[in-house]
Amino acid sequence: MYKITKIKATSDLKSDIKKLIQPVIGDISSFIKPTDRVLLKPNFNTADVFPGSTDMDFLAAVIEVISEANPREIIVGESCTYFLNTEKVCRLKGAPDIMEKHKVTWHNFETGDWVKVDIPNGKYFKSIKIPKIVQEVDKLITLPCLKTHFLAAYTGALKINIGMLKPSQRGRLHLNHLQERVAEVASVFKPDLIIMDGRKCFTEGGPGTGKLEKPNILIAGNDMVSLDIEGLKILQSYKANNSLGNNPWALGQIQRAVELGIGAKAEADYQLISL
Repeated sequence: MYKITKIKATSDLKSDIKKLIQPVIGDISSFIKPTDRVLLKPNFNTADVFPGSTDMDFLAAVIEVISEANPREIIVGESCTYFLNTEKVCRLKGAPDIMEKHKVTWHNFETGDWVKVDIPNGKYFKSIKIPKIVQEVDKLITLPCLKTHFLAAYTGALKINIGMLKPSQRGRLHLNHLQERVAEVASVFKPDLIIMDGRKCFTEGGPGTGKLEKPNILIAGNDMVSLDIEGLKILQSYKANNSLGNNPWALGQIQRAVELGIGAKAEADYQLISL
């Protein structure tokens, strides 16, 4: 059974994150070894203000928590939306200062090598190209925001993986069956930990801008489906004009993910721990 944790955020973000992830992974020094290379995947799709993209205080707090295990290397990797420049977006976010301060390696996926991977039982993608570094690191930690998306209904733990799809292939996402394609891309990734920043969210519009709400919630787990289900429940709790409906399991991203066996198939498959 998957474990999903949820906590109300306080002013001490680092302590919140440590408390949040402990029931999922145990002690950080047991989860991450000194020989490990750890890849953090934030949301730098654009440089829009959080939750349009990752909050830099949140990223810094995650880096500080991971650093306590003294891994061999912490890498922040990203590739922004295909019509923007990833390096420029990174600078606009102020990421270089944080990475220098915490001695973190920056990796622009677009400048690295790509590898072809097959998607078993893929209907819309038979194979895709992903960054080679994803296969080389010891731990993958994704850091999604929580928000609606004007094309994909919502974006969360499944959709953050689109930033690890080769940009030349992203145009195909929007040809048809966008939500199902998101799930198929996500199926090739196995994050060791997901930490969703739901302190703020968009309940309309998105992904860059939208109607802002402040749930002040952090969620963590290692199953993309159950984590998105809990995030969707938060979004659906607000009165808003969006395409989420009332049943999170009925959304295309979730249905296709369940078909592919990515994670939980029903709420009985995971345990929610509210801290």
